[in-house]
Amino acid sequence: MKKISVMIPCYNEVENVVPISEAVVGTLTDKLPEYDYEILFIDNHSTDGTREKLEEICAGNKKIKAIFNATNFGQFNSPFYGMCQTTGDCTITLCCDFQDPVELIPVFVREWEKGHRIVSGVKTSSKENGFIYFLRTVYYKMIKNMSSVQMIEHFTGFGLYDKTFIDILRQLNDPIPFIRGIVGEYGSGFNLTEIEYEQPQRRAGKTHNNFYSLYDAAMLSFTSYTKVGLRLATFLGGICAGLSFVVAVVYTVLKLLYWDNFPAGIIPLTIGVFFLGGVQLLFIGFMGEYILNINTRVIHRPIVVEEKRINFD
Repeated sequence: MKKISVMIPCYNEVENVVPISEAVVGTLTDKLPEYDYEILFIDNHSTDGTREKLEEICAGNKKIKAIFNATNFGQFNSPFYGMCQTTGDCTITLCCDFQDPVELIPVFVREWEKGHRIVSGVKTSSKENGFIYFLRTVYYKMIKNMSSVQMIEHFTGFGLYDKTFIDILRQLNDPIPFIRGIVGEYGSGFNLTEIEYEQPQRRAGKTHNNFYSLYDAAMLSFTSYTKVGLRLATFLGGICAGLSFVVAVVYTVLKLLYWDNFPAGIIPLTIGVFFLGGVQLLFIGFMGEYILNINTRVIHRPIVVEEKRINFD
């Protein structure tokens, strides 16, 4: 009997872990009774009682496992590590807040049965804040056009992955894995297919996404899969240098021709200095993001450090 693994990352989801476990178990037993299953929660150091709930869930069902992280390892490392700890013939990842529809699990499995070793859930619309969804759309289109690999728009990692792809993840040895980019890079070799869905609202609790987490995701994707930041700095720097030279020559000629009547150049000079200084600081910051990415890879800390495992015996 083949086994389906469902990996659910969570952080401060005390109101959702019990309902999501019941929903997933119900879906697997009712819609896919021909498969064995395991459910793996990986908790990113919750502080709201989520861990106590997980211990209760695991005590009631030995097919439900849990990993407790020693600290919060971020929104990318923890799910990636959880995927690598699954033991099923395929692994399905979904969020704990019900924004990834549980009812799509059988749909993913049927596509997997047809030979698709990666089945990606792609949002076509969302019941979240319309302005946030618009910003996400702009981001996905930017990264898709700038990336050196084929990125999938509105793909968050929700989907099904065959164990052969999970084996690839285990071999990557990447200290800052970005699953969306990895799927975009290798997906075509695993007969990837896409399933469209509308993203529902969060069932309960508050979203953990904020400006910093969204910025972190954007910078990780830019610095890992694009060269556009450094190339743009080079091109814009060359253009600014050329324009500055032309302006300097024109200003010098006009000043010599109209010495007495030509206005002082302190104002345009000051504006130019501030403009060029701002451009330089912008790209120094962008370069710093690339250096930070390199530094993290060179240090090569563990993706996750475990504090505790439940039901892995």
